[in-house]
Amino acid sequence: MTALNLKSPLAESIRREITRGISDYSMIAPGDKILVAVSGGKDSSILAILLREIRRLAPFDFTVDALMIDQKQPGFNHTDYVKFMADNGIDLTVLSEDTYSIVKDKVPDGKSYCSLCSRFRRGILYTYAKNNGYDKIALGHHRDDLIETLLLNLFYAGRIASMPPKLRSNDGKNILIRPMSYVAERDIIDLSLEWKIPVIPCGLCGSQDGLKRDHMRVLIDELEKNTPDVRASMLHALATIRPSQMMDKKLWDFDKIEMDKSDKE
Repeated sequence: MTALNLKSPLAESIRREITRGISDYSMIAPGDKILVAVSGGKDSSILAILLREIRRLAPFDFTVDALMIDQKQPGFNHTDYVKFMADNGIDLTVLSEDTYSIVKDKVPDGKSYCSLCSRFRRGILYTYAKNNGYDKIALGHHRDDLIETLLLNLFYAGRIASMPPKLRSNDGKNILIRPMSYVAERDIIDLSLEWKIPVIPCGLCGSQDGLKRDHMRVLIDELEKNTPDVRASMLHALATIRPSQMMDKKLWDFDKIEMDKSDKE
């Protein structure tokens, strides 16, 4: 096996963006025990590999481990992938949990499996992290995921929300971090091709057409034809919210916005 080129211009560029995100949002502290949730896809694979490189270069010590959940989807063969990761210094634990049959049984034909599938995966991941003493769970979501989630919430849920770079889980027992929040998906795709990552396709999401997230991606691609920096602009908007210019009454007390009558005199 040829060792991955961690010093290629693209690899170094992505590593710098990951490091910037970690620094900007205080994602990793000295002594942290980090669990990378690895799906077998390009995003989490690159995150796991580059986090190990960042750990090597960091001025303080922390640990990085990786976990893959085998949900027993048809065709999910992780043999080559696990070997690839091991050959590149990633000791990957594979945890087998058959959630596939439950999802297929519960979700009607033609409906998206993603929500229920991810809920099962999240529960398994949270339990494993808590039981094994991990301080943070690192997820492979990138810049485009954050932007697409913003639009999904805006168009389909009627709220302005996305994926924060760092948050405490709803159960209060885990902290999630997204070190690739600044990284463009197109760069991740290019690096995965450069590194020849043996990606494992999803047997659930990949089998369904017309998912809403795909529509959002197409929409942003169309916008980018006329506004080349639209993705960067939308990411910047997520980080520069002005509560006083929104309509949420929980953020702003509109009753107190009144002209002092003495000012009219």
